[in-house]
Amino acid sequence: MDPHLLRTYVAVARLASFSDAARELGYTQSAVSQHVAALEADLGLPLLTRRPVAPTPAGERLLEHAGALLLRLDAARADLDRFAAAPRATLNVAASPLALHPRALAALPATGVTLRALPRDRVPAAVATGEADAGLVDGIAAPSDPLRLPDIAPLAATRVAEEPLAVVLPATHPLAGRTGVRLDDLVDARWLDAPAAGVPLGELRAVHGGPAGRGFRTALRYEGTDTRTLAALAADGHGLALLPLPAAGGVPGAAAVPLVAPRLVHRTELLLAAGARREAAGPVAEFSRRLRS
Repeated sequence: MDPHLLRTYVAVARLASFSDAARELGYTQSAVSQHVAALEADLGLPLLTRRPVAPTPAGERLLEHAGALLLRLDAARADLDRFAAAPRATLNVAASPLALHPRALAALPATGVTLRALPRDRVPAAVATGEADAGLVDGIAAPSDPLRLPDIAPLAATRVAEEPLAVVLPATHPLAGRTGVRLDDLVDARWLDAPAAGVPLGELRAVHGGPAGRGFRTALRYEGTDTRTLAALAADGHGLALLPLPAAGGVPGAAAVPLVAPRLVHRTELLLAAGARREAAGPVAEFSRRLRS
């Protein structure tokens, strides 16, 4: 399967248009049509209907594979490019918002750094494909357990920090005075859905292991990255939030009650690509050494 043909097919399916895909890819519309036809001939299956432009059942199944296949190819190219690349004097770090731990920030070089906030699921791909030199990613896990990362490419993951978790709720809430709270007691509560600023509700449902779609109802969705805004929304009664304990306090009107069951921590990890591990010097190696020390 030719990856160039596959990329063209993915663009057409995503944009639902041969002409729009041609403009995006810099091809003629005729070339795009030929690419799709060649891929269909190679696989022996129709992948797209033409009027309207939409994936066939076989095309939908191919799309399920295409993202991972193309990402893996991009990661392989980036990894090999590192062999020939000259040492860099700058550092490009991709980080999920809650992964910006004080220890990680203190380890950054004084100059020459670009720090970009990305969604959690994009950080490993950014490092694997060379979009970022290093990544900081966070998630919830059992104490001392590594985060579950997608199998994109060889990545070296190093623990940066593990912190206790706390449920943030109004100071007037009946549970506010407790010394600890169980997740099972909050399944039917109303929650803030804040995938970037807090622990995603999908992770809570997965940890709880209850029936699909049950519990942890969304009261309000917050698409920002500021944890203090999220805590303030919880303080005002818009829903509960789960945050690392150090980030959960200090907001007027909010109470942070430690999560005691199940035993979970908020974990932050440093991600480096295989090529970065081979570098003995430079800002990537220095950043890694300072985090490990």
